[in-house]
Amino acid sequence: MTALPELPAAFEERLRVIVPPAHLAEALASFTRPRPLTVRVNTLRADPGAVAAELTALGLTVLPLPWCPEALHLPDGDRRVLTESAPVCDGRAYVQGQSSLLATLALDPRPGEENLDLAAAPGGKTLHIAARMADRGRLAAIEPIRGRFFRLKANIARAGATIVALYQKDGRAVGGAVPDRFDRVLLDAPCSSEARFTRLDPASWAHWSPRKVAEAAKKQRGLLASALTALRPGGRLVYCTCSFAPEENERVVSDALARRPEVDVVPWQAPIAPTQPGLVRWDGRELDPRLVRAVRVLPNAERDGFFVCVLTKAAASARDA
Repeated sequence: MTALPELPAAFEERLRVIVPPAHLAEALASFTRPRPLTVRVNTLRADPGAVAAELTALGLTVLPLPWCPEALHLPDGDRRVLTESAPVCDGRAYVQGQSSLLATLALDPRPGEENLDLAAAPGGKTLHIAARMADRGRLAAIEPIRGRFFRLKANIARAGATIVALYQKDGRAVGGAVPDRFDRVLLDAPCSSEARFTRLDPASWAHWSPRKVAEAAKKQRGLLASALTALRPGGRLVYCTCSFAPEENERVVSDALARRPEVDVVPWQAPIAPTQPGLVRWDGRELDPRLVRAVRVLPNAERDGFFVCVLTKAAASARDA
């Protein structure tokens, strides 16, 4: 048997510092095998039970995902059979990793709100938000890159979500254009995608380097500043990435907290395990102690690593107190 390529040495060295020793072996093993498939049923157009029956008829093993009732778990599913199935092709279901589902659960959107997805393509989280809003209210979705914007547009149309307003623009400019406007803001920030590395495909880390991490963090700081400005006082913001790098996660948030005294970190309990609290120290630097309220989802056989931090902005009266 041919040995699998090794992860980049610098990446693995950092991972060994970040992940608690009790979970390190499981985390490293997770890079050697594909994850089971998960689909989120588009509840605007379909019932999870009906979609499960349709996929089962194709020979797929379909199980409920207890912590996300609109999602289905396919422990040994064939990706091609799933992606070519009628529910996926016609917009009644969307292939979406388990960790990705957490972003909308943390955001907790409600019908009738005016919400924002600041980095929306390809649209899985946008559509999850729209479904949780029961397609009532308004949801602005931002994507600056032309090709990704039109992919987002096609996915929104296929799903039949009518409350989504699409904008092809740089998310860093949104806050200045519409300050204090949105009830809830999701920033699933563009990142180095470290959690998607797999030793089954060395191309997954072909463009990774510490310099790329630093470049991503610079953009993330601008996006988070814009997101916080766009958030109405008293609103809720979720900052998340699929990176392990503290430079892209805790440091970005810590810097924002230092500049924005009206912003606070909201505790959030992830419905899965294993997780660890956000880091409050990295590379010799003390970070904001409130980051212990953030959540790091640790990678395992079921799901990718993920970082989630819930923020709120004080209402004017509290700010002036």
